[in-house]
Amino acid sequence: MDTLKKLFPYSFRKKKELRDLIINILVYAVAAILVGVVIGICAKIPVVKLFTGLAGTLVELYVVAGIVISILDYMKILK
Repeated sequence: MDTLKKLFPYSFRKKKELRDLIINILVYAVAAILVGVVIGICAKIPVVKLFTGLAGTLVELYVVAGIVISILDYMKILK
């Protein structure tokens, strides 16, 4: 559990109401969009195209995992 809290600190913030959970999810979504735009711009460079593809996949996995952990923490499934 400590490792999860270190890797996903934003997911374990206090969420008293549903509004806090929605804001948490929106922050992850906006971060994914911004990183996706930057990766999309960098992907036009032929040499770094492979690395940007890998980075994009890792960012998507991090965002999805962060959202899932945030929902599980809100529902008090993770302790």
